[in-house]
Amino acid sequence: MTVPLNTIRLEPVKKAAASVIWLHGLGADGYDFMPVIKQMDLPEIHSVRFVLPNAPMQPVTLNNGMTMPSWYDIYGIGKQFDEDDSGIRKSEAAVRQLIQAELDLGVAHNRIFLVGFSQGGALALHTGLRLEQPLAGLIALSTYLPLRDRIEVELNHVQKRTPICIMHGRQDEVVPIEFAELSFEILKHQGLDCRWHEYTMEHNLCADQIIDIKEFIVNQLKDINGMC
Repeated sequence: MTVPLNTIRLEPVKKAAASVIWLHGLGADGYDFMPVIKQMDLPEIHSVRFVLPNAPMQPVTLNNGMTMPSWYDIYGIGKQFDEDDSGIRKSEAAVRQLIQAELDLGVAHNRIFLVGFSQGGALALHTGLRLEQPLAGLIALSTYLPLRDRIEVELNHVQKRTPICIMHGRQDEVVPIEFAELSFEILKHQGLDCRWHEYTMEHNLCADQIIDIKEFIVNQLKDINGMC
């Protein structure tokens, strides 16, 4: 088993039967969402492993070239700025390796969730929509769809079987909610199973949202168990 990146792994009491790969935002690290995971308190019956990778350190143009944890470079906010195509695809390859590591450990692809916040959410959407097998679910938190002009030709249509949760704050000044709304409409236009949640919050998570994330994960695992 090859595990890329510097990765934190939180194991369940029993052998893992499902996995949640959670990608942090720009400038954060894998520890960022450990309090959220604890607050969710998923039932032990689902035996969920949490995989929390750390993004590599690299200069970020948007932040005056400062070196920080980042999945790819960001040149600016808005459609007038180019996107770091090569950087996004390099991190996509690393996330694919993380998914493969879970498969190698015996977790089925339809029991793997890909979750991400902000820049990590953008990478989660980008990667998940291009995978060759459907996942248990994609959860995109306070984020946007990167390289959206490519999605029509690069989308793997098997992902129409993957439910997607897009969650955003109405007062988000870092990633305006209009970016998420546009992303949602693009994905719906492609025939994907998208669910929309918005909250009275800024660029963060709130208690109601954490409840919704837990409910989404638990319900998906219940549905999968019912099909077994």
